[in-house]
Amino acid sequence: MEHKGTNYIETERLILRPFTLKDAPAMYRNWASDDAVTRFLTWPSHKDLSVTEQVLGDWISHYSEANYYQWAIVFKEYLNEPIGCIGVNNRISDRLKIAHIGYCIGQNWWHKGIVSEALERIIKYLFDEIGVNRIESRHDPKNPNSGAVMKKCGMKQEGILRQSDWNNQGICDAVYYAILADEWRQETGREGSA
Repeated sequence: MEHKGTNYIETERLILRPFTLKDAPAMYRNWASDDAVTRFLTWPSHKDLSVTEQVLGDWISHYSEANYYQWAIVFKEYLNEPIGCIGVNNRISDRLKIAHIGYCIGQNWWHKGIVSEALERIIKYLFDEIGVNRIESRHDPKNPNSGAVMKKCGMKQEGILRQSDWNNQGICDAVYYAILADEWRQETGREGSA
């Protein structure tokens, strides 16, 4: 793989870009402090802005690493204000060429196709630019909307690992989805691409 880090990416409606510390108030307000957003996540909602600032400080400190991928999701209509995040969650394997993706978005932007648009573009980036072979993600079966995003982006459900995960609801099942580079190239008509 050829790691390139968290580069600026644009889609029809979105800007995917690295976070800055100036994003803390928007992140806190738009999703990080919302219990409905964090319900099925592995981190608790932020109780005050200082927690968000600390998290962002940690993320930003890793941007110098070529194998670190964490984007702010910016809806172009909201100027430069992030409404969610998407990234490779601590599971990138150079040996296996696997990336595990996680995402969340503020509930004001749920059911608008925003996360699907972001995920679809990150999948393209990881396959075309980085050389990943397998992209995977998982969700709690009590959160089927997350799985719908994965399915919409061409990922296939591979199975359910019973009581193998934990989120803010406690121990839970994990529904795994994945897409392979060859499948993606075939589905998108890029069969000759490397």
